[in-house]
Amino acid sequence: MTSTANCLESKVLVLNKLYTAVRVISARKAFSMLAKDVAEVVSVENGAYLNYDLRSWTELAMLQKEFEQDQHDWIRTPRITIAIPKIIRLLGYDRFPRQCVKLNRRNIYARDRNRCQYCGGHFPTRELTLDHVTPRVQGGVNSWANLVCACVRCNTRKGGRTPAQAGMKLIKKPIQPRRNPTVAIRLGGSKYDSWRAFISEAYWTVELAD
Repeated sequence: MTSTANCLESKVLVLNKLYTAVRVISARKAFSMLAKDVAEVVSVENGAYLNYDLRSWTELAMLQKEFEQDQHDWIRTPRITIAIPKIIRLLGYDRFPRQCVKLNRRNIYARDRNRCQYCGGHFPTRELTLDHVTPRVQGGVNSWANLVCACVRCNTRKGGRTPAQAGMKLIKKPIQPRRNPTVAIRLGGSKYDSWRAFISEAYWTVELAD
């Protein structure tokens, strides 16, 4: 059984007042917003969007537990059992998201899907490093086009050389993704199907909270 602490790290999609997706946060932060009445739960049910404040969402838990138990992660305390919402909507925020994806280690690993861009092997995060295609000692910078995942062995072999100098070849050219790659991975699973109604791949990029 998943612990309450782990469930509170589940991801929740945040919409602005106009139902435009703006970011992804932890369930812990989502419940904090709901408790302060600055947000409401949005539930996609049979193609319709239903809205709940924290009190009505808590009251709904009994029916959800009986008919939709496997469709939710749950928070259980001695006093209440409540489903973790997948989507919340901010009641007083109507700005639109920034059209960029953060350059950080997590997003590069997600873009490359934990695959070494030299040998092609898939590795756990702890066994991967970030490699500068053009090494910093040769003027390489931190950019989407110059950072790739590399396993420790390939990174050590390449050293302070370019791939050509080391006799190595990139599997694919590194580019900046149009949308957050971590969200793209999540959308591959049925758990976050309800997010699809609010995410347009053509023009929108969601930012993950740190």
